[in-house]
Amino acid sequence: MHVGAGHGHGHGHGHGSPVEGSASGRHVRWLWISLAVLAAFLVLEVVVGLATSSLALLSDAGHMFTDVLGMGMALAAITAARRSAASDQRTFGLYRAEVLAALANAVLLFGVAAWVLVEAVQRFGEPPAIPGLPLMITAAAGLGANLVVFSLLRQGAKESLNIRGAYLEVLADTLGSVGVLLAGAVMLLFGWSWADPVVAVAIGLFVLPRTWQLGRQAVRILVQAAPAHVDVAAIRAELGELPGVEDVHDVHVWTLTSGMEVGSAHLSIGPACDPAVVLSSARELLAERHGMAHFTVQVEPPGARTLCSELSW
Repeated sequence: MHVGAGHGHGHGHGHGSPVEGSASGRHVRWLWISLAVLAAFLVLEVVVGLATSSLALLSDAGHMFTDVLGMGMALAAITAARRSAASDQRTFGLYRAEVLAALANAVLLFGVAAWVLVEAVQRFGEPPAIPGLPLMITAAAGLGANLVVFSLLRQGAKESLNIRGAYLEVLADTLGSVGVLLAGAVMLLFGWSWADPVVAVAIGLFVLPRTWQLGRQAVRILVQAAPAHVDVAAIRAELGELPGVEDVHDVHVWTLTSGMEVGSAHLSIGPACDPAVVLSSARELLAERHGMAHFTVQVEPPGARTLCSELSW
């Protein structure tokens, strides 16, 4: 933190300890392993799906493809964010690329789910004869692969929106593999070909609401809405209660990428107040009570408030 002078008032920036990087970056190793496992299985699922004309298996392969593509985008975004240091042209680096990757994942999932639903409806009239045993064998292998990846990404999904996108895709694939196993068993035992499109519809309907939530969270970050877990009103009120602070305005809080919340605020102080003391108190409050270590605080002496009121936005 430092104190400077400008336009007759003091500035302070309470950054606290350095940010350790995005939440996605801490789990990049598991993403690489997951990508390798899913890519290998994707080839098997596509081959068997085309050979048997199974929509349930091809829909599962479609979701698997979005997994592979989504993880590839997530890894590319994380790599770009880690290698691209902040500069005069990119003052925050490329961390937002991780959020764009999560949004792209959501769009992909929507597209695949919509295709599966349309194709399934068309098949209900004349469901093709599909051998159940190859479906069950392939689905069992896919279930094993998905469970491995599911366990690898579970912790990272709690911290990172980017990884959560990949995690939700794998969750859908895991349930999809269970559904394909069930469809294969029904067709093998009873010869009911409609079980294949029914399972495909169930997979699509399961994926859509979760995809909507993922896309909604990504859009919230991109439009710089305040993080859901941060109480902006409480921050404003508590800063206003600091000794010497007479007014709090221009409070902004937003998310750069998952695990990296930042903010700014202007504090108007009394004539006998020491700006350095206010800055130190504000930094401690923001870091300890709200977990906001990267927060810029501008302290304004008497009379400087009018400068802010002249701003148009």
